[in-house]
Amino acid sequence: MAGETRDLIGLFQIEREGDELPGPSWNVRPTDRVKIVVESQKDDDPPVRRLEGARWSLTPSYSDTLAMKGPTFNARSETAGTTSMFARSVASKRAVIPASGYYEWRTEGKVKTPFYIHGTEPFVGFAGLYSWWRDRSKGDDDPARWVLTATILTMDAVAGLRDIHTRTPVTLPSEWWDEWLDPTTEGDQSFVDAAVQAAVPAAEELRFHEVAPIRGDDRAELINPL
Repeated sequence: MAGETRDLIGLFQIEREGDELPGPSWNVRPTDRVKIVVESQKDDDPPVRRLEGARWSLTPSYSDTLAMKGPTFNARSETAGTTSMFARSVASKRAVIPASGYYEWRTEGKVKTPFYIHGTEPFVGFAGLYSWWRDRSKGDDDPARWVLTATILTMDAVAGLRDIHTRTPVTLPSEWWDEWLDPTTEGDQSFVDAAVQAAVPAAEELRFHEVAPIRGDDRAELINPL
């Protein structure tokens, strides 16, 4: 995922920027901080659209620890609205996670081949969920006591993507961004299912090419085709 803040502000009509937003990156890994777009509402005020930095691995508010036992950087769209881990976020804490693209690996035996998958526009918007986790070891006056966390919804792969992996992120078309972000819309599993159906044509248009093995470095050349 990559992207300059100034580009995202205009694209998503951001009204407020969070503090210490992460910079562009071409090698984002689970638990790294990523930019997410959210809308929040206070009392009867209109919702405010914000660009925030979040830990990429959702931790529900009820958890005693920030790190979960299993991976939570992705959430299966088919069950997100009915599982305790994600249902509260589906209801009113939904996010769009902007990215220029993502990596996926095709596995054949013991060989894993990386591919860079991207859209026809500079950015795509993945359907995501977020949650605020409270670090109870920190005092009420410590600004670090709250940690914003997020996950990306996935669905069955479509079209040529099936040749790489069985799953793919839910890539929301831009006309769905407002509805997905609206905190006054109470989401449930049927709402998630509708978003997935809307995302199928966008996923079918994604392009991909093989890239060199991805290791610990972080540079723009990682997405170059072989």
